[in-house]
Amino acid sequence: MYQKEFNFIEKSLNNLSLKDSLQLVCEFLQKNVVGYDWVGFYFHDKNKHLILKSYSGLKTEHTKIPFGKGICGQTAESNKPIIVDDVSSESNYISCNINVKSEIVVPIFVNNKNIGQIDIDSNTPSRFTNQDLNFLENINILISKKI
Repeated sequence: MYQKEFNFIEKSLNNLSLKDSLQLVCEFLQKNVVGYDWVGFYFHDKNKHLILKSYSGLKTEHTKIPFGKGICGQTAESNKPIIVDDVSSESNYISCNINVKSEIVVPIFVNNKNIGQIDIDSNTPSRFTNQDLNFLENINILISKKI
């Protein structure tokens, strides 16, 4: 599953800058993978915040998130991916819009250091599986090679 999508992304990123690569991935996933309703990349800053660098989907006010806050902030602290089947059951959830039902956040590593993450929201409950996790980890490896 997702092999065709991965191959397209891998080929498309060859000659792109990091900024253009991030935007291509966001737009491609949001438009071509059913249930990937919002896709964004956050990167760490020196002050333990996540800064939104690129996204596709509805506009968000969450462009700067402290470590520990929300699912993204938890991933920044734990260095582990998180899949949430029902965001309404999460006490530390940051709501981007009322339609979001599930979320996946997967860290990006460079030299074994967590430097950011891909964050995907879905309007479908329990949308994300281990196949999504594997797919996104592989995309993050491609992105890490741009850094």
